[in-house]
Amino acid sequence: MSTEKAISTLYERLGGEAAVNAAVDIFYGKVMADERISHFFDNLDMVAQANKQKAFLTMAFGGPHHYSGRDMRAGHAHLALNESHFDAVVENLAATLKELGAVDSDIAEVAGIAFSVKDDVLNR
Repeated sequence: MSTEKAISTLYERLGGEAAVNAAVDIFYGKVMADERISHFFDNLDMVAQANKQKAFLTMAFGGPHHYSGRDMRAGHAHLALNESHFDAVVENLAATLKELGAVDSDIAEVAGIAFSVKDDVLNR
């Protein structure tokens, strides 16, 4: 019988706080280089944006809940996002996780979380 504790949350499987922090930093590098979506981040305080994203993803992945930002609908209502914008974000996030060595099943779980809020993000 194994004495190791089972790693039960996506947050733990991905590597916890250090992994989420690295992922968000790499992710925003990809986003800012992606002409499909980079313009949405013009004139934003990217340090504050990254910190909000780190707190949100930590919560969404089953880690400690310190997110105090707006809900997905309120936070994206002013952006007029469409399917291609949403897909670009998911693609960049998946590529980031792959780059960091996440397994395909965990990347699929992250995509599932993203798709669960898609209608709110796209305001429909």
